[in-house]
Amino acid sequence: MTTTEPRVLQKLDGPPWDIEPYLRVGGYEAWRKCVKDLSPEEIVDLIKRSGLRGRGGAGFPTGTKWDKVLHHRIAERYFVCNAGEHEPGTFKDRYLLKESPHQLLEGCLIAAHTVGAKASFIYINHEYEEERANMAKAMDQARAKGLLGKNILGSGLDLEVELFSGQGSYVAGEETAMLESMQGRPAMPRQKPPFYPTDFGLYGKPTLVNNVETLCNIPRIVVNGPGWFTQVGTEKCPGTMLFSLSGAVNRPGIYEMPMGTPLRRLIEDCGGGVPAGRKIKAVFPGGPSFAMVTADQLDLPMDFDSLKKAGTGLGSAGVIVVDDATCMVARTLAFSNFFKNESCGQCPPCRMGTINLATLMTKIEQGEGTQKDLDSLLQLCGFVKGTGYCTLVTGAAVLVQSSLRLFRHEFEEHIALKRCPFQPAAVVA
Repeated sequence: MTTTEPRVLQKLDGPPWDIEPYLRVGGYEAWRKCVKDLSPEEIVDLIKRSGLRGRGGAGFPTGTKWDKVLHHRIAERYFVCNAGEHEPGTFKDRYLLKESPHQLLEGCLIAAHTVGAKASFIYINHEYEEERANMAKAMDQARAKGLLGKNILGSGLDLEVELFSGQGSYVAGEETAMLESMQGRPAMPRQKPPFYPTDFGLYGKPTLVNNVETLCNIPRIVVNGPGWFTQVGTEKCPGTMLFSLSGAVNRPGIYEMPMGTPLRRLIEDCGGGVPAGRKIKAVFPGGPSFAMVTADQLDLPMDFDSLKKAGTGLGSAGVIVVDDATCMVARTLAFSNFFKNESCGQCPPCRMGTINLATLMTKIEQGEGTQKDLDSLLQLCGFVKGTGYCTLVTGAAVLVQSSLRLFRHEFEEHIALKRCPFQPAAVVA
């Protein structure tokens, strides 16, 4: 499902957990190279020179994160692959877990070995049952080939990776909340400081946390080199990105495209455009936590820096297309309810803010809102934005602010008509 040479998505013959097809296309050659030929410092240098940035949301330089854990003054370190994906419109990690378990495992092995992890884990959303089963089978086959476990490739290196069933919640995907849940505590984001798991992670020790797509890039960077990786993408965001495309498109799915690909190309060439001759009303380029863009912004390059400059964000590239038959008040309410339900309740601004935002949105959608309610929504967004231990309440506020800024006329129509204008008026007998 790509329109460019696949670098992460690899379609192999046979069941996805079968190791032989992966070995035939050069699988585990990067792992052999790291075990036998490269020092941890040399591996980190490769990743740094590739310019790979994390594909989980913030786009932080991967090599810098690895370097910080590798050279931390505390010798006891850990590694965790974050596969706790739970955001609306994002499903690429699930696809990779299911279809490319060996590729992910190889990336995990390289990462854990490079930073000298005492223990290593793949934290999988507990709802991903088939994906977990595929990973377990792939690990068994890798172990049988001497690529995982004791005395790997006869080198004397011992390295195990444990599958950890995570909580099926949005907040549990936030890396500090994930680490808390792995230690038997509620999945609640940590207060800051300390700021990053690279300093204070699992069991209070330095911990390298990467997401699934980031790790799936690692093996081919090690084999082909940084120059190969930077052949596509932009100068500051090299490589490709997996886009989870959903909503009002003819061909929803996972598409691998170079960083910087225009949003229009993703929707029209990959997604086949909007069904039934409808027009695009809005697009969430990075899921509901980031501001929407409108139909006149479809030539925006899809990379971290370009979207940030445009006042939105790429996030984990969950692209949701909204057509002109959709009520934006109703759509905003649906996502507001998601944020309300997924709040862990730890931060008072988040606990109360998400409830109040959803309550006001419900009132307006049901035709009971007033102009004062619109002012209250914006005021509430200003109060709660940036106040949580994680970004959930900020995402909830950005959603409402973006919807009101771009589609205020729809909110005002609800108020004037005392009903949703996208629903037929009630017939009075």
